[in-house]
Amino acid sequence: MPATLPIRLTPGAASDRIDGWDVDADGRPVLKVRVRARPVEGEANAALLKLLAKTLKLPKSAVSLERGGQSRLKRIAVDGLSLDEVRERLSAP
Repeated sequence: MPATLPIRLTPGAASDRIDGWDVDADGRPVLKVRVRARPVEGEANAALLKLLAKTLKLPKSAVSLERGGQSRLKRIAVDGLSLDEVRERLSAP
């Protein structure tokens, strides 16, 4: 079963980067991510998946958008790693 990551995406940023963990309005943890791509024709979603795959050292095919294609709040599925492994890789320098 793939690990799932809650993401809060900010498109149109100055750089592609992962800002770390925060909580949403309901108190649930979300990973804050910024990408340079604009939210046009799925470009921001594609940039998000590419950034996460690179950061997690996984092939792009292992990272997929599960929910939230048209929303800032997304759920990403990560194949091949447990949630603990994902968190560990995301917090590594």
